[in-house]
Amino acid sequence: MKRLIQIAVVVAIAYLIWKKGVPWIETHFSGKSAALSTSDAADSTCVELAEHASEVWGSGIGRFANPPYDLGAWGEFRTRVDTAIAKAESLCNCPDDSCTKSHQAMGDLRTLVSDLDGSIRGGSAPPGDIVQRQEQIDNTINAARDSLRGK
Repeated sequence: MKRLIQIAVVVAIAYLIWKKGVPWIETHFSGKSAALSTSDAADSTCVELAEHASEVWGSGIGRFANPPYDLGAWGEFRTRVDTAIAKAESLCNCPDDSCTKSHQAMGDLRTLVSDLDGSIRGGSAPPGDIVQRQEQIDNTINAARDSLRGK
């Protein structure tokens, strides 16, 4: 019985080494795998941050659809959106398609935010194409996500 337990423990340890240790060693000691996984992680994080920035925008813009506008609330909201955009842009500077598309989407989102800021602060009507522009931004982010899946 004691011998059977020893064999079971050895098999369990071998299994753990095979499932956890080998991938860890390959990742940390193989230059190509480490570089590839780092690049893939950066691409994925870039797209995730772009998605987050778009969600921050989409989740709060409804409060500013119609006048009168609370300029204090608008300023706080715009700061949150600008911060989310900046975080995404800081990681979306690689030459991969996913980074390029995410960076483009963040540029379009930044322009949309700026256009709405001008109309809110100027007292004019918001741009009539906000929904279409947001949809295009989301489509660009989706294309970035799809390009990650194609790797």
